[in-house]
Amino acid sequence: MQTLKFPISCHISTISLNHKIDYGFSSTVSPHIKLPYIVNCKGIEISTQKSSSINSFNFSGHNGVVDGSSFIKNVSLRDADIATLGNLCVDIVLNVPTLPPPSLNERKAYMERLSASRPDKRYWEAGGNCNVAIAAARLGLNCVTIGNVGNEVYGRFLLDVLHNEGIGMVRMNENTDDVVESVFYETLLCWVLVDPLQRHGFCSRADFSSEPAFGWMRVLSKNVKMAIKRSKILFCNGYTFDELSPVLIISVLEYSIEVGTSFFFDPGPRGKTLATGTPEEQRALDQCLRMSDVLLLTSDEAESLTGITNPILAGQELLRKGVRTKWVIVKMGPKGSILIRSSSITCAPTFKVNVIDTVGCGDSFVAAIACGFIHNMPTVYSLALANAVGAATAMGCGAGRNVATLEKVIELVKVSDLNEDESLSNLLDLENIPNLPEIILLSKALMNGINAHMMNHVSLQKVVCELLPKLENVHQNRIISS
Repeated sequence: MQTLKFPISCHISTISLNHKIDYGFSSTVSPHIKLPYIVNCKGIEISTQKSSSINSFNFSGHNGVVDGSSFIKNVSLRDADIATLGNLCVDIVLNVPTLPPPSLNERKAYMERLSASRPDKRYWEAGGNCNVAIAAARLGLNCVTIGNVGNEVYGRFLLDVLHNEGIGMVRMNENTDDVVESVFYETLLCWVLVDPLQRHGFCSRADFSSEPAFGWMRVLSKNVKMAIKRSKILFCNGYTFDELSPVLIISVLEYSIEVGTSFFFDPGPRGKTLATGTPEEQRALDQCLRMSDVLLLTSDEAESLTGITNPILAGQELLRKGVRTKWVIVKMGPKGSILIRSSSITCAPTFKVNVIDTVGCGDSFVAAIACGFIHNMPTVYSLALANAVGAATAMGCGAGRNVATLEKVIELVKVSDLNEDESLSNLLDLENIPNLPEIILLSKALMNGINAHMMNHVSLQKVVCELLPKLENVHQNRIISS
């Protein structure tokens, strides 16, 4: 999502995150850690207390279904489950008679008219990577955001939203005290415009600049390094390139690898433009695609980056080129999602819902995949959860605080209505893909097992029976802790 800037001032405090999800997998993170709400140049305030083990149990899988990852190392030393990199913005969501015109000059004039006066606060919403962090926090993960938030009214709003959701925040820059009024430090805004047909348009000052908004940041601060080191996963998407220089993004990636933090990358729509961008952008994109632990893309994005139409073949190509890649996940919209590993391919239809707004669905999906990855879930459970969280977000309006609540996810899982109107196996043309590994398919069928087409069907009923009690337990723990 593109972003735009405006003026803010903030306070410093520390929050305690007293809820911790237990999905019954191996994890050793204390449920009573402390993370920084906001960190200034005086230094980061992440607890150095070592965590103690929590009770866990394993899923009982059959026929190779239990195939979750075991990639997280030294988790007892890591306070945060997931950190997000950059792309922190405030969305201004407005209903408009027409979307912005295509002409660059006309769009700029349109945006300047919008920003001539401050819109009513009821139209403000946390945006960008705040969506991922909020969705993850609601699933019980401990989250921290890394980025720039200015010292003005929009920044205070954003920090309050993060604080209320139990999410930590670490500033990328350590010298904000000296230049609090500088335009370089202002919180980024994105005008999210909705026409009478519910089509979306986005307008931002970043649309009119060839340089990243915070391109002057060239070196990782000690605070940022500490936050990355203390997180199990660092998430970055293509929109981060609108804010940070390709050189800095590569530095973040390399440091994550050095300290053993898993790197998740979602190129999004920016992937296509980065692939034909400056040499520095192309190099950084290539590094992210090759060195990430987990890649997340839509089928269109996978095709644009590989030139391969079939999403499984495109995912396998990305997996083959990857140096560290364990999972490639292809999002198929209302048809479902696919998780590609070297040893298996997992397919899961989505849940049937009344779609109100798709904004934030992909971000919510990322949060649930991170949850599955961290808790060593079987891949079919991870996809089922991610599809449920994404679908629950689509039932609401807008992103930010409007992403799926745990209550909505639980409701949806209880109903257990899969969209199997169009079979994923037929859509993917599996019979014409050579050397296929094991195929795992989430299905409404009550029986588990391998069918005549050598597909390992996993019953949704089985997944729900094991996943639902864990979700309900997290929900109950959150109620108690609040």
